[in-house]
Amino acid sequence: MKKLIPLFLSLLAASSLLPAADRAFTIAALRVTPERWDKEGNYRKLEQWARKAAEQGAQLVVTPEGFLEGYVVNTSANPGITEERYRAVAEPLDGAVMNRIRSLARELKIHLLVGFAESRDGRMFNSAVLFSPQGEALLHYSKSHNAHDEPFNTVGAEFPVAQTGLGTLGALICYDRQLPETSRILAIKGAQMILVPAWGSHGEMNEVMMRTRAYENAVYVAFVHPHCVLIIDPKGSVVARDQGDVDQIVTARIEFDGKVGRGPIRDRRPDIYGELLTPPKR
Repeated sequence: MKKLIPLFLSLLAASSLLPAADRAFTIAALRVTPERWDKEGNYRKLEQWARKAAEQGAQLVVTPEGFLEGYVVNTSANPGITEERYRAVAEPLDGAVMNRIRSLARELKIHLLVGFAESRDGRMFNSAVLFSPQGEALLHYSKSHNAHDEPFNTVGAEFPVAQTGLGTLGALICYDRQLPETSRILAIKGAQMILVPAWGSHGEMNEVMMRTRAYENAVYVAFVHPHCVLIIDPKGSVVARDQGDVDQIVTARIEFDGKVGRGPIRDRRPDIYGELLTPPKR
């Protein structure tokens, strides 16, 4: 029996009911604007900035939404875009440029999350993938909500989390962050940090929203936009942000300690929340 107690405790600590053992790492958010339609140029830009981030000690590097192709699917920002042209610039997860990104993560020995237009099974998705230092796709997420401005994309319907060497990570993409249920699902599933590559609106209201998402779920949040970066702790405090209107790397030291998961989320009463499943009245 005595031999079983340490085993039981280790399994319990590994479950999503408790935060993982204390861990610390450096995240680098790339507040960098890619060029529309230029995958090759954007790969070179990614390589340049990821190398700089790795040299600065980053173990996790995150790009904005749709970084590989320059987020061209939005019809408001790209009037006249055609489905044919959009499909031509997309990549499968194992596409030629995506495999180069996979190799880059392996070479630099970093976790690397990149947003890209994904071609999968004949459909298109606005996706993000997290490659490990070994080049494995640890987290693969497709945007699950949009503001009716991505007509050629299929929306995702799953909220995966990834157990990584850094801790448990989840991801949302841009508009997803405006629905509180999305972050809550990831937190319930054990995410200690939610990565939010984005391209849409930012500003004061966005900061209020992102700080709220962090606080109400007791998780770290990294909002990574071509013109704004916010890295927020589980208490809702901004621990790092971009400075000035230039391409830059924003870094922060992240510590997955006892504060993660220890907020009001622990007092949830899901048995009385059934009304959340009722469609809103129009």
